[in-house]
Amino acid sequence: MIGRIPVLDVQPLVDCGRRPAKAVAGETFQVSATVFREGHDAVAANVVLRDPTGRGGPWLPMRELAPGTDRWGADVTPDVEGRWTFAVEAWSDPLATWRHHAQVKIPAGIDAELTLTEGAVLHERAAAQVPKSEGRAVVLDVVDALRDHDRPVAARLAAALTPEVLAVLDGHPLRELVSTTRALPLVVERRRALFGSWYELFPRSEGAVVEEGRPPVSGTFRTAAERLPAVAAMGFDVVYLPPIHPIGTAFRKGRNNSLTPGPDDVGSPWAIGSADGGHDAIHPDLGTFADFEYFVAEAKALRMEVALDFALQCSPDHPWVREHPEWFRKRADGTIAYAENPPKKYQDIYPIDFDSDPRAFDGIVRETLRVLRLWMSKGVRIFRVDNPHTKPVVFWEKVIADINRTDPDVVFLAEAFTRPAMMHTLAKVGFQQSYTYFTWRNTKQELTEYLTGLSGDAASYMRPNFFVNTPDILPGYLQDGGRAAFAVRAVLGATLSPTWGVYAGYELYECAPVRPGSEEYLDSEKYELRPRDWAAAEREGRSLSPLLTTLNRLRRRHPALQQLRNLDFHHTDNDQVIAYSKRSNVPYADLVLMVVNLDPHHTHEATVSLNMTALQASGLTPAQESGAAPIPVRDELTGETYHWGRDNYVRLEPGGAGASAPAHVLTLRPSSPTGGSPNDERQ
Repeated sequence: MIGRIPVLDVQPLVDCGRRPAKAVAGETFQVSATVFREGHDAVAANVVLRDPTGRGGPWLPMRELAPGTDRWGADVTPDVEGRWTFAVEAWSDPLATWRHHAQVKIPAGIDAELTLTEGAVLHERAAAQVPKSEGRAVVLDVVDALRDHDRPVAARLAAALTPEVLAVLDGHPLRELVSTTRALPLVVERRRALFGSWYELFPRSEGAVVEEGRPPVSGTFRTAAERLPAVAAMGFDVVYLPPIHPIGTAFRKGRNNSLTPGPDDVGSPWAIGSADGGHDAIHPDLGTFADFEYFVAEAKALRMEVALDFALQCSPDHPWVREHPEWFRKRADGTIAYAENPPKKYQDIYPIDFDSDPRAFDGIVRETLRVLRLWMSKGVRIFRVDNPHTKPVVFWEKVIADINRTDPDVVFLAEAFTRPAMMHTLAKVGFQQSYTYFTWRNTKQELTEYLTGLSGDAASYMRPNFFVNTPDILPGYLQDGGRAAFAVRAVLGATLSPTWGVYAGYELYECAPVRPGSEEYLDSEKYELRPRDWAAAEREGRSLSPLLTTLNRLRRRHPALQQLRNLDFHHTDNDQVIAYSKRSNVPYADLVLMVVNLDPHHTHEATVSLNMTALQASGLTPAQESGAAPIPVRDELTGETYHWGRDNYVRLEPGGAGASAPAHVLTLRPSSPTGGSPNDERQ
């Protein structure tokens, strides 16, 4: 039933409260609700936030978000991991009602004494519930003043309206007709579930030897570990490995996805399973479990985590094919159906079938949990799940719930490029992160519309991971845009989303498609060893690693870039230039403003008109917030300083380095410089 004071449409709300909203420890988000009552009496509201022990937090008063809307909100910041609840309390506020009436009646000479007497009674009631140490005497002084007939009427009223009195009563309001919503679930996870910089590499390529006329020699976990210091130096904190298991030989794919492999072709790591084992085994070319644990330990020593691919599928040689034939679908001719995404065919992969045999589902759940917990015991706490949208949603709900029940720090990333309903549902049932459509959002309109949705209501359950490329996806934007295209997408990925990632080779501008119009790489690392001469690229200035390093350093330094729900877009008069900002008040006032030239081929000029409301409470002075004084900003990509105001001219070249970078990443300077134009970077 609706309470005495109606409280409606509480947000965040996931599946009508059947599933928890999500946050991470230290993340600030808004709880809001529609609150009103009959008549003209004042109402107020607050949030009741309870931690995993059931203990209530500090008083969290709500405010009306816009006058006359009846929409109230408060920012909350859960500080520890676990399962929380939140509720909204609303009440009639007799003191606020009295203040409004008194400030109208008393100056007009209407029932002045009666109004002051009523105010004294209300303040006396309020004082009774204020602790002595928190200002009870201040409120009792108001009672005395309101009853002091020797003082002027106006002075008696003024005594009840001082900031000191209002501050005490804001913390200890007099509440009547209190109405409380049901407690809604909130799961607070570790920070990595929201914030991180991912780097994907194939261990078999790092340290590999490929020479004409000789069989290729695979890299190992030990040789791959030698690449880790360079990855850490670029600021990445998650190293993601494709499947590391034995690879089948039946229908093995050759180079460039060929159906006719040569004797030395290594096959796709996603064709999991051979006589050497399945998902619980390591490809013998990579080393042993001890070597894998060495790799994990080396990453940890560099303050990085290892994320492991979990692809629930099999090669025809996988032990499961022999041991659990009921897990696979038989075609009319008796053969097992291989994976297809017409017109693509994956003859080297058998998908799991959950429905053809009633024994299959529970068996697959048990085996999946066993495999995941095996790798967890080896130090893996992050799993990137391949194609989760091709398995039943209820399966993932069971698996993730079982894992997180005992190990809530384990993070699952859903690699699902599919319809929005499935992607959002996977996030709701437990996946901590999700791949998104970012790869295919290139224009200002596309990015603005898509990010407005991701950073809005969806942020209460779906956390994006903005991979700029993957071994499967070479976007058309990167194929013909040169260095500028790679720089633009890196800036966008690293600053729009708190989690982003690159696939090895991105810093070298690898961009050759297997054929025109294809999004697949020529000589894809999925099907062959791809050793790279990283040192030569650095020496010759052919690497984007300096920009990636700068972006990751800025992400670590600025809390604003570590959040999702704090994104604001700003107007530009050129559709090839996009401007947006992020701000954070926790743990300190922080503002970062990005302006990006989306055209990798041409220089563009634009006027950026700042939404000053979106920049408030970010360390600006009142004069700066009003637009009357310039805002000193530093471009973290070039080191240049500008003085910005409401409207600002920008000119961005498409590529190169230094002053010709295709983007501004602007941060506030601690003090305002003098001189120069407040709105023209040409100064």
